[in-house]
Amino acid sequence: MSSNPAHRVVFQPSGRQGSVAPGTSLLAAARQLGVDLDSICGGRQTCGKCKVRVEAGTFDKYGIASHPEHLTPAGPAEQAYVARHRDGFPPDTRLGCAACVQGDLLITVPPESQAHRQIIRKSATERPVALDPALRQVLVSVEPHRLGERLGDWERLQEALRREWGLELLRIDLPALRQLGPALAQGKGQVTVVIWSEAEVIEVRPGFQEGLYGLAVDVGSTTIAGHLCDLATGAILATEALMNPQVTFGEDLMSRVSYAMLHDDGLTKLHQAIIGALNKLAGAAAHAAGLRSRDIHELVLVGNTVMHHILLGLDPAPLGAAPFTLATHAPMDLKARDLGLKLHPGANLHLLALEAGHVGSDNVGVLIAEAPDLQDELTLVIDVGTNAEVLLGNREGVLSCSSPTGPAFEGAQIAHGQRAAPGAIERVRIDRASGEPRFRVIGREGWSDELEPGAIGATGICGSGIIEVVAELVLAGILRPDGRFDPEWQPRDGGEATHRVRWQGPRAEYLLATAEQTATGRPIVVTQDDVRNIQLAKGALYAGCKLLMRRRGVERVDRIVLAGAFGSYIDPLRAMVLGLIPDCDLEKVVAVGNAAGDGARIALLSTVRRAESARAARRVQYVETAVDPHFQEEFVGAMHIPHMRDPFPHLAALGMLPEPRAAAPRERRRERRAAVGPSTDER
Repeated sequence: MSSNPAHRVVFQPSGRQGSVAPGTSLLAAARQLGVDLDSICGGRQTCGKCKVRVEAGTFDKYGIASHPEHLTPAGPAEQAYVARHRDGFPPDTRLGCAACVQGDLLITVPPESQAHRQIIRKSATERPVALDPALRQVLVSVEPHRLGERLGDWERLQEALRREWGLELLRIDLPALRQLGPALAQGKGQVTVVIWSEAEVIEVRPGFQEGLYGLAVDVGSTTIAGHLCDLATGAILATEALMNPQVTFGEDLMSRVSYAMLHDDGLTKLHQAIIGALNKLAGAAAHAAGLRSRDIHELVLVGNTVMHHILLGLDPAPLGAAPFTLATHAPMDLKARDLGLKLHPGANLHLLALEAGHVGSDNVGVLIAEAPDLQDELTLVIDVGTNAEVLLGNREGVLSCSSPTGPAFEGAQIAHGQRAAPGAIERVRIDRASGEPRFRVIGREGWSDELEPGAIGATGICGSGIIEVVAELVLAGILRPDGRFDPEWQPRDGGEATHRVRWQGPRAEYLLATAEQTATGRPIVVTQDDVRNIQLAKGALYAGCKLLMRRRGVERVDRIVLAGAFGSYIDPLRAMVLGLIPDCDLEKVVAVGNAAGDGARIALLSTVRRAESARAARRVQYVETAVDPHFQEEFVGAMHIPHMRDPFPHLAALGMLPEPRAAAPRERRRERRAAVGPSTDER
């Protein structure tokens, strides 16, 4: 046994992890594992670009306990750098080039230390919205106070609002009351009043002043995206997105629920992480629009049920086990300041209604954005993510469910998986005759066979890339429909089989990118475990779709809508080849972007649609996949590629179904078994 066992190091937000020898610097470990960590001084501890944060605690998701003491102490050079740049070094922050591994670690690489920022694809989609925000401004003239009168400033403002605007039964927020006297004096009795929901005065400005702004936010398990809007025009002034910092505590929802349950301060840490992220997002969006965070008067937020509960500081444990009890499913209006959100002092936070234990307000956002309940076509709406939500319906009614796809589509649980960032392989094509691949990398123009190997710089495979490579391997016959590598596969052009398909006993892997084509100098492969994890994820999603179709009594749908940032970059044809989505006319498969965020924006700009969303959430018939007796049956069938039983006539018409291969001669099969060992079936 070695006296110096390797230590486990996990880097977030990339999700890359691996074993690292004791004494290895974090910068070297990052390069070893293909993690994007910047450095321009060559490790001299002078540029500060490799700054990282050490997360302290026990992380059951990764089976490690991380602590700052698992790094070597800061030496004189690092201490001197920190002393010169103290404002940029919060606690537990280290220079990656100086800190060396001496125990298990969970390391967060902040955005400013990433040489290539992760691409978070959650832009808004143009959608017509009839403007009717909850906030409005009115200009009023208030009678001056006269000696002997008993009415205060607020009572005289109330009278002016009733007389000039017909507004009655208003209340005033305390920060606005504090503004009232000085505003009346400065404006000589004329003030601009900001009113929320025809019920409360939240700001008083001297004279005539315009400007009302709101922020619509989609809090996803992996990413958070916000659209800053002008409430007077509906225009999007800025769109900002960032990684959800909670990925540090677990990439999937149940891992975060477990973290909150198993640690006394778990819920507090998760809550503070999301509040900090929302403040950062609001600040970035306001800055991009030339505003301040305090100029944001309302925040409308959507998210899954676990994100909703953690945001409010509610115990998510009841969501982790049957009967999956919600604290509340109703829409909520709160003062943003009560949660520590640094917006306008009187800003309102509106959270859309939740549907059920595993289907949150993000799905309600998709519902009001896509409105399947207002269409004649039977539409299947799939919001693809770590936890996929599915809607099926038309004017006759809508069903919904949640499918636990897990983080594989985000690049986690994949040997060379990563999230979408420059260097990630996002498109793959495999020649059916030779088995040779060609691929496209984010940030590079052209396919890999059009570039010099050294110019490709692949760093890993993102979600869209892993879907395509598995589908292409099946189409080439390298993978069997059951997901196993075919030990009898041979290139049809007579080439060398072992060049791309490499066997280690009964297990195989596919060489997607050679060492010369990668940024790390190490090849990128697709393993049998990678394929299995994708099968599990796609099987869960497909089973959820089929469960709703079974409940509706249909074998086909008229239209499929792929929502979410990830759904927008999936190739519909290869998604169907994989069996990620049911059979459908490919011309009727559309991607609509971040529909949940668009739904939040619609609710921000229209109180009518906001009220409709609450009613729609109650009308949807929710199907609990966890207890449905048919889910396991559908899941087992969906593990095959594209499916064990379901026909795919549209794929067949395009010649995109796996072709059956003729049995190899007995002698060749015997030779193959002798070379690679028995197949998984035979074992």
